Amino acid sequence: MLRKLTTNRLILTTLLLAALAKPVNAADTYKLDPTHTAIVFHINHFGFSNPSGKFMNVDGAVVLDQQNPAASKLNVTIPIATIDTDVPKLDEHLKSKEFFDAATYPTATFVSTKVDVTGKDTAIVHGTLTLHGISKPVDLNVQLNKIGENFMKQPTAGFSASAVIKRSDFGITTYLPALGDEVRLDIESEANL
Repeated sequence: MLRKLTTNRLILTTLLLAALAKPVNAADTYKLDPTHTAIVFHINHFGFSNPSGKFMNVDGAVVLDQQNPAASKLNVTIPIATIDTDVPKLDEHLKSKEFFDAATYPTATFVSTKVDVTGKDTAIVHGTLTLHGISKPVDLNVQLNKIGENFMKQPTAGFSASAVIKRSDFGITTYLPALGDEVRLDIESEANL
């Protein structure tokens, strides 16, 4: 009888410790994969076209709470020097004081403040974008594409997101209004556990 009681206590203690180690509603922190995360921007070029460029090597994390998606969080750092339009002279111009002033403001950041779930795999992620030394609220329309293992058997979450910002809100006003004020952002990201 004593042996059975001791065994039952051991099982109960093991189950309790396992439950405390990872609560049922625990959120997982996924680190952004810099080689599979890109922020692509589009801007109207004097009414003639809408060229694009991108930022790579983005750093950050997604705290993904699958039990309570509204409790999820996002924190991202974007290195301005990674700007790439496929035109090296334009990249240098965009990094200059006339535009991003990358020497003074080497990074941009986005930190979420709230998540509004809008569907089974969609949400609006409200947050603060700090760019060119100025912080403003920005909303990202986010689509959760997939959660699973990637080809290296690593747990991965994939997202697509979009937003529209005004560059003048962040003090980037060169060539306004001829060069568009609104900038469309399209974001593709994979994050690994």
